[in-house]
Amino acid sequence: MKTIFVLMDTVNRRMLDLYNDNPQDTAITPNIRRLAKRGVVFDNHWTGSAPCMPARRDLLTGRLNFLEKPWGGMEPFDFSMPTILTNEKNVHSTMFTDHAHYVIPGGENYTKGFTAWNVFRGQEGDPVYTRPCREGIRKDIPPEGYKGTWSEAERENRSHFKHEYDYPSVKTLSSAADWLEENHDADNFLLWAEAFDPHEPYDCPKYYLDLYEKPEEYDGYDFTHPNYGENIFDHAETEHLKRRCKATLTMTDRHLGEILDVLDKYSMWDDTMVIFTTDHGYHLGEHGFMGKNFMPCYNEVYHIPLILCHPDIGPGRCHALTQNIDILPTVMEYFDIPETVIPHGLHGKSLLPVLRGESACVHETILYGYFGHEVTVNDGRYTYIRASKDESNRPLSVYTAVPSLLRQYIGGDDGCKVSDYDKIDMGRYLSWTNYPVYRFPADIVYFTNWTQSFEDRKNYNDTTLLFDIQKDYAQKNPIHDTVLEAQMIEKLKTTMERFDAPAEQYKRLGIE
Repeated sequence: MKTIFVLMDTVNRRMLDLYNDNPQDTAITPNIRRLAKRGVVFDNHWTGSAPCMPARRDLLTGRLNFLEKPWGGMEPFDFSMPTILTNEKNVHSTMFTDHAHYVIPGGENYTKGFTAWNVFRGQEGDPVYTRPCREGIRKDIPPEGYKGTWSEAERENRSHFKHEYDYPSVKTLSSAADWLEENHDADNFLLWAEAFDPHEPYDCPKYYLDLYEKPEEYDGYDFTHPNYGENIFDHAETEHLKRRCKATLTMTDRHLGEILDVLDKYSMWDDTMVIFTTDHGYHLGEHGFMGKNFMPCYNEVYHIPLILCHPDIGPGRCHALTQNIDILPTVMEYFDIPETVIPHGLHGKSLLPVLRGESACVHETILYGYFGHEVTVNDGRYTYIRASKDESNRPLSVYTAVPSLLRQYIGGDDGCKVSDYDKIDMGRYLSWTNYPVYRFPADIVYFTNWTQSFEDRKNYNDTTLLFDIQKDYAQKNPIHDTVLEAQMIEKLKTTMERFDAPAEQYKRLGIE
């Protein structure tokens, strides 16, 4: 049994012609299209916990985690995909990635269980090449006229991209293809190929941008890295950023083709399951926003692509409501591993029964969001984005045995003051495991990433919203219907219960 899992970070579903028939909006992605011709394209697939690392924990564990903690490490009590495959079926697992979050605080234990793994450094602000100045640490001073995110680390990284194969995502996918070439005749393996692109910054050789942008179309600053916040770019600049995003996606798609070439060369489709997806999407001006995390749970971020190629299942489309937590149980069923090997159970469900025609439904409702922000329930037609009941955003606690956040720890006067240590306690607070965890009151946790912080309810997250996404997919016209809202509240409560939500989350949302 062989499985290849390909994840490209921050692929905007609306930029794929599989889902959008407007050529002005889509990128040139012949290899994603090539993959889709062999597999099942999922039309109603969604992420769960956001953003990057929370989504990966969902993928690796088959359980939703954003109701218990923000961005942070994999927990010691988690049963992770590669560990399960190794323990139950002696599966060799190899990861190639250029996602630097695997090797910084907040990314602990995600490589746990992989037989082998390699991280290609140098993406975004990954501090690989940063040099000092005469006074010590260089200041991040953007060039005159620059808008968006700027760092010396990112500038230094970019200076090392002389040729296309110097780009970390290219190295990642090319190395995965080389590994597959060398090991195509092996059996019982999982190849996890994870490219950071097309995540911002939109770095790629200019000849990819030339596919989308002519000199006469744009003569402004060559912006590559949007800010997270309200859109500060004018229309022409916003369109330029969209073209840069498409260009980076096209470069990444080209090197996905190297993996597909190996599969074709050795007829590996006959005994290999291939899964392609992303972790989340990204706002590029929609709703007036750039980025992710801080805004309501709109479709631009949470509705994501998924393609699954199975040796015994023909190509087609799947309209069932599915979620990223379904990937692990799908892989487990493919390797003939019963879900009972995981003592605390899974939130996700295998996708294979619906693809074999044995069932028409995977989930009746799903749940998604960011820790400490709104919680959204989706039943396939309506999305109900429930805000906290008041400005305090309380009660709220972080439950974890690995007290880290993105690029910081909860302690040492960084994420938590020493004077607040006596407010931290430990116990068996999670209903689904007996493993003891720390309980950090949200009041004492300081998350330096403002877009994901939860010290109070932001003005971006203070409104409960209800949308009919079949009639209003762009989510521009909120519905005000007390009867329908009451129905969605009940669906929210029952879905939260199914996903083992801490009791305080119901109180925070005012739906006790």
